[in-house]
Amino acid sequence: MKNVTRIAAVSAFALAMGSMPVLAQTTLLGSSAVNDQVDDLAIKANRDMARGNDEMRFGNQDMRQGMSGSASLGYSGKTGNNESQEFSAGARLRFNQDRFVQTLSFVVDYADADNVKSKEDVLAVYDANYYFTDKIYGFVLGRINSDGLAQDAVDPSTSLSKDAFLGFGPGYRIVNNENIAWRVQAGVGISYLEFGDDRSTTESAGIVSSRFFYKINENVFASMDTDVLKSDTALRIGNDLGVSFKVTDAFSTRVSYLTDYNDSRAIRADNKLGVSLVYGF
Repeated sequence: MKNVTRIAAVSAFALAMGSMPVLAQTTLLGSSAVNDQVDDLAIKANRDMARGNDEMRFGNQDMRQGMSGSASLGYSGKTGNNESQEFSAGARLRFNQDRFVQTLSFVVDYADADNVKSKEDVLAVYDANYYFTDKIYGFVLGRINSDGLAQDAVDPSTSLSKDAFLGFGPGYRIVNNENIAWRVQAGVGISYLEFGDDRSTTESAGIVSSRFFYKINENVFASMDTDVLKSDTALRIGNDLGVSFKVTDAFSTRVSYLTDYNDSRAIRADNKLGVSLVYGF
């Protein structure tokens, strides 16, 4: 989702299925291209599953101390009848020290075809939580979302090239057990918006967030993440509602509905229905 604060995970790297001419060319040498793209789809589906069952929903008592993290890197390039390249990189670094938990996540996506850029996105999030008790914590959140192609939009005046926020405040874990986890947090900070026509605005803003997880039974759980970021220039709301099912040991599915609202854009709301299926045998 663009232009909305995401406190837990950042997910982007899966490549779309290639065009038929690419498959026709590479199948002369075997099935490696098909296998690579099947792997990409499997990674994307599994990421969607993991997004709903995020370990940060729960307290920090069982978290690994010290530094940990993961990183991904992907590149593909094509020459011949036409030229194109795609590059994706991302990482999540976490440092836990007793009651202090810091997380830094970033994603870079770039793509072009015949020397024409089609994507140039950067998203980075810094999230720090200090747990005063098992229920009460304080947070510091920094986020920047950059779209390098905003100036090329049909209407650059309503296309965001940079959307950044830095804020802090208290948080409270209302419920924190194996079956239900719900925490809320609210804070104040500074919002920065830059548009494709080089206009920019810096102003105070407030943020309210909710993270809810409910384990219905051993095979079904639901989650809903909501963020509201308000400044004088824009009201931004993000909501991610999802239900995951473990049908059998081999088959799992997740249905999600994402809403991204920003009243500074020409089209204010984007909605996305997602279905992820994972089957192994």
